[in-house]
Amino acid sequence: MLNRFSRLSMAAAAAALVLGTAPAGAGGRLSVAQALDPGTWDPIDTFLVDWSKVANNIYDGLIQRGADMRLTPALATSWKVADNGLSIRFELRKGVTFHNGEPFDAQAVKYTFDRLLGTEGGKGPQQSNYNVIERVEVIDDHTVNMVLKKPDPVLLIKLAGYGAMIVPPKYVAEKGDAYFNTHPVGTGPFMLESYEPKVGIKLKANPNFWGGAPKLDGIDFRFIAEPGTEVAELQAGRLDIATLIPLSQIETIKKQANLDVLSVPGPTVVVLRFNTKNGITKDENVRKALIMAVDRDTITKEILLGQAKPIVSFQSEISFGYDPNLKPLPYDPAGAKKLLAAAKVAPGTAVQLDIRGNDSTFREVAQAVAGYLQGVGLKPTVKPYETSVLLNDIIPAGKTGEMFHTQWGGWTFDFDNTAYLMYHTGEKWNPYDSDPKLDALLEKQRSITDQNERLKLLREVGAYVAGRALELPLYNLNTFVGINKRVKGFDLPGDNRYRFLNVTVE
Repeated sequence: MLNRFSRLSMAAAAAALVLGTAPAGAGGRLSVAQALDPGTWDPIDTFLVDWSKVANNIYDGLIQRGADMRLTPALATSWKVADNGLSIRFELRKGVTFHNGEPFDAQAVKYTFDRLLGTEGGKGPQQSNYNVIERVEVIDDHTVNMVLKKPDPVLLIKLAGYGAMIVPPKYVAEKGDAYFNTHPVGTGPFMLESYEPKVGIKLKANPNFWGGAPKLDGIDFRFIAEPGTEVAELQAGRLDIATLIPLSQIETIKKQANLDVLSVPGPTVVVLRFNTKNGITKDENVRKALIMAVDRDTITKEILLGQAKPIVSFQSEISFGYDPNLKPLPYDPAGAKKLLAAAKVAPGTAVQLDIRGNDSTFREVAQAVAGYLQGVGLKPTVKPYETSVLLNDIIPAGKTGEMFHTQWGGWTFDFDNTAYLMYHTGEKWNPYDSDPKLDALLEKQRSITDQNERLKLLREVGAYVAGRALELPLYNLNTFVGINKRVKGFDLPGDNRYRFLNVTVE
């Protein structure tokens, strides 16, 4: 793995750009819909893709990843791994300022990671992704050394997103964390114009962006939870990009002369996880029965219309750790009934499925799952929640029913990013389960730099989780959006982390 790090370091140095400036405001304003308001714009407070769709334009990390998924220099022009993987030295870009005029320098990098790894970072979900970092040392104004507790084979990728986005020390200290939540300041190509909670956030071009000024005047992000509303607004010309497109509407949108649908393979995987602590689903054989009761192939073909593939573990084929030889439990309703009978689950026993209520496609999937469960003698109910309530209040507090909807991007394209957060004891998204053997596997793979050995461990994690039936694996969904053809220069990233630097609208 160190050889790979070294190659990345050399590639980064070779790719360091000679950056010029260009006048902003030549490309008009772009209108983009997304499902929800993340509720905070602080990088350490969130894991939501909807946060990153916006914030990826406000903030920069030391490293960035483009729509082609390649790592390139950002606020660091190069980096070098040393000390057997226990330190990474970053050379920082000079002449960069935050949106408030505060200079970007080594102290800003140190402050960002001290904050992320400290008390404030501990309040959010991102700290565990970076706690391998022991400290950040300032060498000079434009050089830092990141000292690690142990090698982390995924750290460079993590540094390109979420909690590792660099924040302005003086601004945060003076304004406070609560103010920063709603008034974000970064070094990115766009800066905050206005924010109206639950309604939308407007960004304007940063004319002093280190990568050259954006071509757009600005971006209007609108929070629209209903897919039907998004589609109607797209068709009426009041939206340029719609991100909640019901599969049934794809062909209709394509038939409109000024619209199109972009679709690319993505990392998003969808499962129904089990409450392993309470009720009938604390029994492993009952969980296996529920998996065997559902015909996922038919769901994929009939409801998802070719925009998804069935999965066996909580990852897609493009995830590092994917095992093509892992086989799913078969669709076997007769076998499911036998397992339920052996577990003394009475006919008519209630099973609750908690879902994100704004996801029209998954509502159809959930109803299909409920139909299959009813077919083996259970009494399922589908309980929709507002997405933010389900994710922030219900799941972390362990207040779900027997099954709960989880959709995960795995944005590092590495199973670690999903598996550790979903299965390790004490993690926010694992309110029910504690398995010392699984914890040990997850911890061990994080310290191994030999990728072949690590791949074996991640596959062992996938097989172990499947053997314990911790979730009903459903499907890997393509990334797709509806778009007005007046939008030019937009490359749809599979991880949905948009960057609109080179986009224009006619």
